Amino acid sequence: MRQVLICWGGWDGHQPEQCAAVVSDMLQAEGFSVRVEAGTEAFADPAIRDYSLIVPMLTMTKIEKPEIENLELAIRGGVGLGGFHGQAGDSFRDCVQYQYMIGGQWVAHPGNIYDYTVEITKPHDPLVSGVSDFPYRSEQYYMHVDPNNEVLATTTFTGEHDAWIDGHVMPVVWKRRHGQGRVFYSSLGHQAAEFEVPQMREIVRRGLVWAAR
Repeated sequence: MRQVLICWGGWDGHQPEQCAAVVSDMLQAEGFSVRVEAGTEAFADPAIRDYSLIVPMLTMTKIEKPEIENLELAIRGGVGLGGFHGQAGDSFRDCVQYQYMIGGQWVAHPGNIYDYTVEITKPHDPLVSGVSDFPYRSEQYYMHVDPNNEVLATTTFTGEHDAWIDGHVMPVVWKRRHGQGRVFYSSLGHQAAEFEVPQMREIVRRGLVWAAR
């Protein structure tokens, strides 16, 4: 049976423990064996190099050098890396080695929570196939992103809150490679209740399954 490691922690506002439970149930339903751990210590375990997928749910946390080095070796060697929102896109602000793997870093959400649209840009890709553009209510993430990402969905800022970003198109969902490992990210999912949005949940489910080796 393929194994998944979920590590949760950091800022409580993202409900990491609750989100970890949701994703654990989702992946168990897909046939994975799921290990859920609090904190980052499990990243230093050499055994994770034999896992299929690692899912960080850690917002604004610190990672020690042995932990990031072992995690990077695992992904480079073929373990998948997948996550969402600030739990994966704002995990370790001072660790560029992690940001290089995940493909981006959160920097702002002007206006905080409000309504916007998620636009599917590659409708024939299996991760978003059959999903049309959809309305969403949450933080609209403004991110610094890697040009090497394969972007599957975007959102457009109106400039209502920060006029200088009016019309800017920002990646929301992407996939990429890091060495032999597959990497998936979605900026959606501020709290556990957002998994009740069917499009958001389905994209995350597909993305994590795709990333797993």
